[in-house]
Amino acid sequence: MSTTDAASDTSAPAHAPASVHLSDVVRPVTVAGLELSSPFVMAPMTRSFSPGGVPTEEVAAYYRRRAEHRVGLILTEGVFPDHPSAGDAPAVPRLAPWSADGWRRVVEEVHAAGGKIFPQLWHMGGNQPVEAAGPVHTPSGIDGRARHRGEALTTPEIDELVQRYADSARLAHELGFDGVEVHAAHGYLLDAFHWEVTNRRQDEYGKDLAGRTRLTTEVIAAVRAATSPDFPISVRFSQWKGEDYGARISHSPAELEALLTPFVEAGATILHPSTRRHWEPGFEGSELSLAGWTKKLTGLPTIVVGSVGLNTPFLERGEVGTADVGPLLERYEGGEFDLIAVGRALLANPDWITKTAAGRFDELTPWTKDVAAKLW
Repeated sequence: MSTTDAASDTSAPAHAPASVHLSDVVRPVTVAGLELSSPFVMAPMTRSFSPGGVPTEEVAAYYRRRAEHRVGLILTEGVFPDHPSAGDAPAVPRLAPWSADGWRRVVEEVHAAGGKIFPQLWHMGGNQPVEAAGPVHTPSGIDGRARHRGEALTTPEIDELVQRYADSARLAHELGFDGVEVHAAHGYLLDAFHWEVTNRRQDEYGKDLAGRTRLTTEVIAAVRAATSPDFPISVRFSQWKGEDYGARISHSPAELEALLTPFVEAGATILHPSTRRHWEPGFEGSELSLAGWTKKLTGLPTIVVGSVGLNTPFLERGEVGTADVGPLLERYEGGEFDLIAVGRALLANPDWITKTAAGRFDELTPWTKDVAAKLW
């Protein structure tokens, strides 16, 4: 974590009573051609309850419970495409032919409850345990501190990886998923290509921003080609990295536009800028959030995320209390963003929307590490 980030105020800012309440916005919406029961999204959260990479009946029930309580769109936990370097966590699900029956059950359960669901395609890159048994691939064979980490991907390996993303997306489409999300954030493989600190390449996948975004752009285009022209594709990106919360890819709106334009041209239909604190502005001197800037610059629907419903950012440990979402909802009603992703609050409370809309705040379960360790 950067010194500047550590010294900053981490709590949600105080606000005057908001004029918009959650019950006012729990209504059907249409975003990127998707008819959703509400604008609320379940943020992707790694659960590691899929032995052998196959989601179980309990995992299907876990996602269904959120859809039953008016979560309009569920983004699954990170799912490895069927490539040996994607990740070495045995209980993290994979999207491959041999896990198809488990995923089919997940989709059916969510749809039966009136929800929509995307798998989030995730390659861990260099952020794997040091004891990982499989290959570890990174853009340049280094981490964010210039230490040796993994092996730099060769061009043939990149081509193979892009194809595996396409194969997983094709399977998602065949299984009835409502779209897919490409995880290109938080310092994982695709985002490591974006960041000049970890991407020192001098070939077509490096040198400048156009080169550093090329892999993500190729993945998006391959997903589009493997599915259908109207299949929703969400792209999650971030400024911050797991090893540096103060990292920036874009220092200005113009740089953000240059980052995102290739994604839009390749076929992205929803953008999901991941922030740790939704209340912070995207750039100094502007009140717009990163989601607001993303929508303004690209015209695409955006998802806001970052400690929604909580009084501290996700870095904090111990018991995390609840916070008023009224000010955030005012910005939603003002059109700053299109969807609202909820993470830990929804993890601790499958019925968070139902209880919050009814003002039953005293019934909400605080987030703790013990809560995070359960599948409920």
